[in-house]
Amino acid sequence: MKAAASLAALTFLAGCGDKPESAGAGGKASPDAGGKPRFAYVTNGVADFWTIAKIGAEKAATDLGVEVDVVMPSGGLSEQKNRIEDLLTRNIDGMAVSPIDAANQTTMLNKAAEVTKLITHDSDAPESNRLVYVGMDNYTAGRLCGKIVKEALPEGGTVMLLVGRLEQDNARLRRQGVIDELLDRSDDSSRFDPPSDPIKGDKYTILGTLTDQFDRAKAKANAEDTLSRYPDIGCLVGLFEYNPPLILQALEQGGKLGKVKVVGFDENPATLQGIRDGTVQGTLVQNPYMYGYKSIEVLKALHEGKKDIIPANKFIDVSAQSIRKDNVMEFWKDLNAKLGKPAPN
Repeated sequence: MKAAASLAALTFLAGCGDKPESAGAGGKASPDAGGKPRFAYVTNGVADFWTIAKIGAEKAATDLGVEVDVVMPSGGLSEQKNRIEDLLTRNIDGMAVSPIDAANQTTMLNKAAEVTKLITHDSDAPESNRLVYVGMDNYTAGRLCGKIVKEALPEGGTVMLLVGRLEQDNARLRRQGVIDELLDRSDDSSRFDPPSDPIKGDKYTILGTLTDQFDRAKAKANAEDTLSRYPDIGCLVGLFEYNPPLILQALEQGGKLGKVKVVGFDENPATLQGIRDGTVQGTLVQNPYMYGYKSIEVLKALHEGKKDIIPANKFIDVSAQSIRKDNVMEFWKDLNAKLGKPAPN
């Protein structure tokens, strides 16, 4: 990287935090990548979802002959900021970030974009100077999730939404998509219903939205509290990967497994097994493996000056897929093949 850019990075990064734990393809990353381009792939937390994305990023690094540092901050917004700042001091050639709080990270992301090639993945920061977003349309995915809820409760009923945090662009959009689908509204991704008040439609009532800030104990407690407060609730919807398995645990311990409908997001094995068993109606899956792979592929192309990799709308779509009982095994076998795991029994 040019000296001026390096100086800008160091000026921006004065007082940064501890160095992140990171891994390069084929082993631990080192300051000298042997002349290979070096990129960073930064998640918004720690989850099985991100383990799949890590495998995709590292496979791309191997295929494309580059180095990649995969960083999974577990301490929320401040830790993600510190880790991004630390990575930039290493003169990386590009970075893919899943922002935790896009609105409040715009300034920091813009400073990073001045130093290196910045893209977003999984969750976007559309007001920042990121070059492109790699992921799915979370509002559309939310509406698809809402359709699964309608299948679970065809006559209508009460619904509670559970999610990690609403500061993330992806969480806000998928939540709104579910609500708008259940209320048969027109498409409007800019709409935002307050999370605390019940939202009533002709057939469905969304009782509220409970957040857990990636705290698994809190996530399970949210499900337990919902069952206690609303013993006749119709459906619990988990919008982050770890939410549906914890909902299932709460239902089993409360003696309501199979009695309360469950709809989820992502491909946690417990969620997929629940679909097989009939305790989960369905889940809306992303493609974290391709999020990782495509992000590194895009960063390499940008490093080589191939600006045509960026579409006019600055959005590279990695489409979502609805998983139900009729296609869960086909999906699960393909997923395990990518992960190098045996096929599910």
